[in-house]
Amino acid sequence: MTFVSRAKAIALAPIHALQLATSAKSFLDHPLIGSQRLNRMGLHRARVRIADKMCRWRRRRLARHVRPEWREAFDRDGFVVIENLLPADEFAAMRQAILEHEWPAREMQQGDAITRRIAVDPEMLAAVPALLRLLDRADLNALFHYVASFRTTPLHYIQTIVSKCGEGGADPQQQIHADSFHASMKAWLFLRPVAQEDGPFTYVRGSHRFTPERLDWEQRRSLADPHSIDRLSARGSPRATADDLAQMELPEPEGLALPENTLVVADTGGFHARGAASRPGERVELWSYSRRNPFLPWLGGDLLSLPGLAERRVAWLWAFRDRFEKYLGPSWPKVGKRRPTDD
Repeated sequence: MTFVSRAKAIALAPIHALQLATSAKSFLDHPLIGSQRLNRMGLHRARVRIADKMCRWRRRRLARHVRPEWREAFDRDGFVVIENLLPADEFAAMRQAILEHEWPAREMQQGDAITRRIAVDPEMLAAVPALLRLLDRADLNALFHYVASFRTTPLHYIQTIVSKCGEGGADPQQQIHADSFHASMKAWLFLRPVAQEDGPFTYVRGSHRFTPERLDWEQRRSLADPHSIDRLSARGSPRATADDLAQMELPEPEGLALPENTLVVADTGGFHARGAASRPGERVELWSYSRRNPFLPWLGGDLLSLPGLAERRVAWLWAFRDRFEKYLGPSWPKVGKRRPTDD
């Protein structure tokens, strides 16, 4: 280590120490999180256990606001499936308003899949009042809060996933994985039916629970050389094989082929994937996402969830990533105005 790099490491040491109490997760980029010496002493295992304990404590405080049948399904499986979310005529009108309009879009390709995202922003909410009413529903927001373990407003997008669209290799999202070492919420309202051939959302039932077997697996994983494993696992989104699931005494992954007008809300701290599509096609959905510092001891306090701010966060986030792309890595490229189902 050169004098400059040593001086830099010393200067950044207090920041790195403070980041242990955040959602920071990269074994590759963080000298403490990726330290095999510290992890042999139990650092990663302790972070996982404390984050899980805090999550369960927050969920107990939020549980009374959630419909009992939804809460029971989530506690058992790690996800909730709600079919016929909206009356058929209201859903059809909302879908038509979303799909037939052009919106500013961004796209990213991973393997042979292209994902298009369109922000649910003030312009869209003004043009599609039914979508605004849906996202204001108290029962749905109570479920979002419970799964995320925070009273915070998710980021919302219209998302299109085009599968098997040419060269590019395997889609990394088809590997069974957890998003992080702690709970987070994602939701999908399918605007069209999703068959098994289309690559449905896939989940390992019960894998949202940090059992002793899961903690042991997390401990073993933390001792791997981050330079010798796949990049996404090294950056804190661990991939799990069939043998790994067996070691954790978990069932096989289950693809959820579902009709349109179905909402799935899941804890993506559990193991999940985008199912492997066997034919070219596309999934079109309202996609929602919520993740916060897992060590916070309070439920709310998120100023960016306030009305007037919450619906503008996606634009701010994209602008921030564009501005600092040199340091943060590739942003989602703009592709102009598109309909969700344009070629």
